[in-house]
Formats: sequence, C-alpha cells, structure tokens
Amino acid sequence: MEENVSLLEQIHQAFGECDIDIRTYSPLTFAYIGDAIFEMVIRTLIVERGQRAANTLHKHTTKIVCAGTQAAIVEAIMEDMTEEEQDIYRRGKNTKLHSSAKNASLSDYRKATGFEAVCGYLYLSGNTRRVVELVKLGIEKLNIEL
Repeated sequence: MEENVSLLEQIHQAFGECDIDIRTYSPLTFAYIGDAIFEMVIRTLIVERGQRAANTLHKHTTKIVCAGTQAAIVEAIMEDMTEEEQDIYRRGKNTKLHSSAKNASLSDYRKATGFEAVCGYLYLSGNTRRVVELVKLGIEKLNIEL
C-alpha cells in the first residue's frame, strides 16, 4: 500500500470498496463508528504524551472519552461546525436511543451521541482531517489536559 493513505482507504483497498451510500446510514450507525474514532484520536494523543502504565493510560482516557466531556466539546465547537455537521449532530442527538446513560445525564448522553455521529459521518466520508480539527478545537477551547 502507498504511504499517506488514510485508514479508511487502507481498509477499502484490503477488503474491497463499500458501495453503500453512507447518506442512508442511521445517526446511530454514525455514532457507533464515531465513538471508536474519537477514542482512537484521544488514545493516540495520550499515548504519544509519554510512556505510562496501561492502567494510567486507561484512567486518563476515560476522563475524556465520556459523555460529559463529549457534550462539553460539542457545545464549545458548535459555532465552528458547518451546517452539514450541525445537521448530522442534531439527527444524532435527537434519535431514539436504545441504551441509557451509565454515568451521565440523558442530556449529555444525547449530545455525546450527536458528537459521535459527526465523528462517524466525517470518518466514513473520508474526512478524518476534519475529525481531528474538531477534536483539537474542542480540547483547546475547554483547555483539556492530555
């Protein structure tokens, strides 16, 4: 495989292109993959801050990769999101949830689901650069320590 190919492109090259129009995906499908993408970005940032015990890495990650922090991030960056991103967010936030918030208010859980939907939509659209931009912007605006 050639260098500087995105993870999504590498997956498509290795396993075959997907001919499904992602616009047909539900907001919860976007949120499902978006949760993993957001966590991968955060885990990468934390790991690259220096060698630490796995338990320490996990504890630090879970402070950021949680509904409360994701809700705060999306509130902080809402005005910086495009109309399309805001539409995906609203669809994700307002969709009927099939699980409940474990350690968060329902409001934060819904906002987090909307944010994850945006991350998932952007990733599946091949726009991981924008995912990273939005996460970075949220981290900076909230002064989150990694």
